[in-house]
Amino acid sequence: MSASTVREAVLTPSTHKEGESIKGVEISKENQVCGFEWEESLKEELLDFDLLMKSYRTTGFQATSLGKSIEEINKMLNWRLSDEEILETDSEEEREMNYRREKKCTIFLGYTSNLVSSGLRETIKFLVKNKMVDAIVSSAGGIEEDFIKCLAPTYLGDFSLSGSSLRLSMLNRIGNLVVPNDNYCKFEDWVVPILDQLLEDQKKEGTLWTPSKVIARLGKEINHEDSIYYWAYKNNIPVFCPALTDGSLGDMMYFHSYKSPGLVVDIVSDIREINNIAVKAKKSGIIILGGGVVKHHICNANLFRNGVQEQHTCILSSTY
Repeated sequence: MSASTVREAVLTPSTHKEGESIKGVEISKENQVCGFEWEESLKEELLDFDLLMKSYRTTGFQATSLGKSIEEINKMLNWRLSDEEILETDSEEEREMNYRREKKCTIFLGYTSNLVSSGLRETIKFLVKNKMVDAIVSSAGGIEEDFIKCLAPTYLGDFSLSGSSLRLSMLNRIGNLVVPNDNYCKFEDWVVPILDQLLEDQKKEGTLWTPSKVIARLGKEINHEDSIYYWAYKNNIPVFCPALTDGSLGDMMYFHSYKSPGLVVDIVSDIREINNIAVKAKKSGIIILGGGVVKHHICNANLFRNGVQEQHTCILSSTY
């Protein structure tokens, strides 16, 4: 093989042109890899947080995925019905410009329990407190861990700690977090009287309890401003948990069913409610942090509006 042949194999120029899209690669100035210009931003001795977040889009690797997520979420927050053309099927109210300017994207937020066990709980609380989401779906742990942390703290540990050894000291490991078993005892002392009251309301007033109504009641009873679900209750944001019994709360319900049998929690009414929220939304946005039942429950509700059509989506979980 000659030197010219070898050189041709290594150094043949590419044939791309500005503005082209080649095999999914956009050749443009806007799509060039470029990070955050720190010195330029700090000239005024003030960090421009918005520019920092925007720079993630062109930083590359996982920063680009985060940047795309930020763009998608900003679309959800900024959308108004007034951005769309008036349709023949719109009602008289929906044709009013004031109504259209105020009508926002309906945002579904889903997350798994580990996020609530961690310090991300405070970020979720901020979103709920400030009414930045319209409906929530979480796992059982994502519900109970919020209330438990109002009763007693969780501590930092290490991923390498032996779960079985910790258990001998009545400590429970969640990744690199450690929860004393006493926390769950305090949770039992707090929640069982509430379960008694739910059963009494069911018998005397005919209350039909659903997982979302149970969570709202617990949010009311905890009466603690550190709680996600206190603010969900205060702001009338529905919280859905199709697997409410899959955790410590389910254990308490199990024991309660022997001590005071009869409490019924209806899941059908909740599936009707979350599906109707999706169906009636003028535009829906979904933010899903994690997978499993949380991811599927939100996606399935939005399937009733014909899948991802007219919908902003941000899913941060395993692809498979």
